[in-house]
Amino acid sequence: MTTSNTATGDAGPAVREELARLRDSIDNIDAAVVHMLAERFKCTQQVGRLKAEHQLPPADPDREARQIARLRALAENAKLDPAFAEKFLNFIIAEVIHHHERIAEDTVNGATPSANRTTTSSPGE
Repeated sequence: MTTSNTATGDAGPAVREELARLRDSIDNIDAAVVHMLAERFKCTQQVGRLKAEHQLPPADPDREARQIARLRALAENAKLDPAFAEKFLNFIIAEVIHHHERIAEDTVNGATPSANRTTTSSPGE
């Protein structure tokens, strides 16, 4: 993916080398993002279990709103489109709530929530 030259056309060797260097950097960043999300989701799984054990609701709209505002400010400071950051966080929040609901159902039904079934986290969590 990062070193493919199929779209470089008539670009010279220096351009192809620079593209490869930049794409390698992008691949490294993508890998770091995936690992960070995995760590985040491990934490939100623990939050989901704790909420289920204490009959707390899977969603926390106040926390989610604070997280969205916080992420928008971080995005602005980082020169990233705040609307994009909000969409990204909303996607994560929806997935986390879904997993928290599943953990709560498993807890009510006496099943042990599976770490493999719950793979994402709530942005606010």
